[in-house]
Amino acid sequence: MNKEFSCSIKRIRFDENYHPADSTRLTTNFANLARGEHRQENLHKTLRMINNRFNALAHWDNPTADRYSVDVDIISVDMDIAGKGDSFPIIEMLQTTIVDHKENTRIDGMIGNSFSSYVRDYDFSVVLLDHFAKNPASAPPEDFGDLHGKLFHYLLNSEAYQANFTKKPVICLSVSSNKTYQRTTNQHPVLGVEYRQDGCSLNKGSLTDEYFSKMGLTVRYFMPANSAAPLAFYFAGDLLSDYTDLELISAIATMETFQKIYRPEIYNANSTAGEVYQPSLKYQDYSLTQIVYDRAERSQMAVKQGKFTEEQFIKPYQDILDEWAASYDVASHAAKKEAVKEKAVKKQAA
Repeated sequence: MNKEFSCSIKRIRFDENYHPADSTRLTTNFANLARGEHRQENLHKTLRMINNRFNALAHWDNPTADRYSVDVDIISVDMDIAGKGDSFPIIEMLQTTIVDHKENTRIDGMIGNSFSSYVRDYDFSVVLLDHFAKNPASAPPEDFGDLHGKLFHYLLNSEAYQANFTKKPVICLSVSSNKTYQRTTNQHPVLGVEYRQDGCSLNKGSLTDEYFSKMGLTVRYFMPANSAAPLAFYFAGDLLSDYTDLELISAIATMETFQKIYRPEIYNANSTAGEVYQPSLKYQDYSLTQIVYDRAERSQMAVKQGKFTEEQFIKPYQDILDEWAASYDVASHAAKKEAVKEKAVKKQAA
């Protein structure tokens, strides 16, 4: 089955005037911050934290620590499965743009950063919970995450994505509180000290790591300078050479800020991760940010949104999705897209 799905990309600026769109997953960090009586104050403080962290890391030729600011856009991807104009919001990510006030220029930042997905909610909050309820001592289903991974690959190879972005996304998430991390001697000038997950190769480990590997993403863990804990960076290609220092800094500044707000026990702890580190959400020695954030609501909404996805996306298009996923080969589809692109370039050159 060589069915083509239609992808469309929308963007909205995450600033002090941001209001979540109706299609936005309500459990996203940025949507949660932008509701309630403290919304504008929350947004102002969050953006200030991002800018301060960026300038602290991009300290060269920046003596007053105010050379840069970061613009953040929410990137929403809709997909039309049946070709009838009915789109479903598949994925939301963030794109950063760096404003250099000294040179009066705008510089492309990172695409990715945060990662929100209704289908991921469905997988973890419906499929996985149902599986473990029936099979308490078993491993996750063998095909767990297959559909989501293929949809993600399809998006990256789509004309819509490639028309908007020149690089593949880097997703920056929290480390797992169920795993232990070992500090290595490897140190990057921007990303900081590298950690390894105990007993795991670079591409295996937590269930999240394995889920993201089906999206074609490898994980590495780095703790930037003056951070309390390492961050998990999920990427395709070479994290250290495919992205500029400023791109990497924009990802750190943005996502470390969200993690300090959402997981202060880990990322706003009053002590830093040691050589052997196991994150804990029960850790008591941490500081709160001055930003109001409803973590209870966030955890409760994931199940509701998973069921919403089941009713509005999985069940209506089950047959189409099953047939497509069974025949979709990631490598051959990417090669086909690349061949079409090369042919178009040669035709244009001629």
